[in-house]
Amino acid sequence: MADRAVAAGVETSSDVSEADRHSSVSPAPAEEMKRVLGAAPLRFASERSGGAFALWRHGPLHDVVAPMADDVVMAYRGPIRRLERRADGAVAIGTAREGVVTIIPAESSARWDIAGPIEVVQLYLPRSKLRQIADENGASGDSLAERTGFPDPITARLLISAADVIEDNAALDALFRQQLIDLLAIRMLVAHASSSVVTAPARGGLAPHVLRRAIDRLRSSEDDEVSLAALAEEAGLSRFHFCRAFKDSTGLSPFSWLRQRRLEQAMEMLRDGTPVVSVAAALGYASQTAFAAAFKRLTGVSPTDWRRNAS
Repeated sequence: MADRAVAAGVETSSDVSEADRHSSVSPAPAEEMKRVLGAAPLRFASERSGGAFALWRHGPLHDVVAPMADDVVMAYRGPIRRLERRADGAVAIGTAREGVVTIIPAESSARWDIAGPIEVVQLYLPRSKLRQIADENGASGDSLAERTGFPDPITARLLISAADVIEDNAALDALFRQQLIDLLAIRMLVAHASSSVVTAPARGGLAPHVLRRAIDRLRSSEDDEVSLAALAEEAGLSRFHFCRAFKDSTGLSPFSWLRQRRLEQAMEMLRDGTPVVSVAAALGYASQTAFAAAFKRLTGVSPTDWRRNAS
């Protein structure tokens, strides 16, 4: 992958004027990042109801990032690097390292100087999505504060998981993204809103009949993308509160419950002698390799070894 390197001696005092910020329609974050970094993301996944994740690896960066349409939240993996952001005559200096986050609010712009190489996981969070989550959860505020290398291990860990938990299974991956975007949006409102935020109090678990319907829906969605919104709507809750109530009732999030269900199905099919490639196809994995990798992450052994030990 070709990284964008900038020669030494580049002028580092250039700031971004207010006129420059609003001179054109703000691009989608992924497009602006692709332009600035001169490369495509290693991974990219979007959620139809709003929000996307991208994993980037790039070299040194010395350029102006134009105003973007969505809030951008970043967490870092790999080596420690100095971060410098300049805008409107102000300079913010931070460090890209494990456990910190950087936030670029929508429509803001700055010149960035970063010594690479660096690996970063980014969340693109539409302002409309942030407002929706705030409204559903009794929170106020819909704009985020600017952060540069700000300590926040909770957000950083959640965001890094977006790059690490990839099953290559459409239903599982979609459900995981839906849960994670809602959880990160709530976290942003609580920890990084530009004004004070009050969230609704926690609720208990799901009523037994509501839980049964939710589990029936999860069980029946073997071949389809699971809609967290549909599950929550049937329960009469926001997506965030549904996930929390489901976990209170079962001990697992909807994603973890469905992943455990798929694992149990896989074990049953393997025990019955079903070929591994057929198990992978039946459970919605993109390939036998993807299924084997996911199975080993959960059990510590390959499907073939598990079957041999189980027989």
